[in-house]
Amino acid sequence: MAKAALATGEDRSPQKSTTPNQVTAYWTRTVDFLKDVRGEMRKVVTPSRAEVQSTTTVVIITVFVFAAFFYVIDSVLGSALKWLLHWLGGQ
Repeated sequence: MAKAALATGEDRSPQKSTTPNQVTAYWTRTVDFLKDVRGEMRKVVTPSRAEVQSTTTVVIITVFVFAAFFYVIDSVLGSALKWLLHWLGGQ
């Protein structure tokens, strides 16, 4: 599609009137685009149930690991800030 648009060298500036050649070119570009879409959709592969389950498990485990990591970091930084403010306050 992109090659076809570059090869024609058409000016895409808005014009007041539409000529039959423009309509034909538009129709041709649309048909080419839809053919490209159909070709790409044929390449799409639906994952199996086992693949979906394994990737879902990886995502869930990763979320919990990151949650634990950020909890620890937040606790450490919170304690350090609390200590610093207490130390600066002199109380």
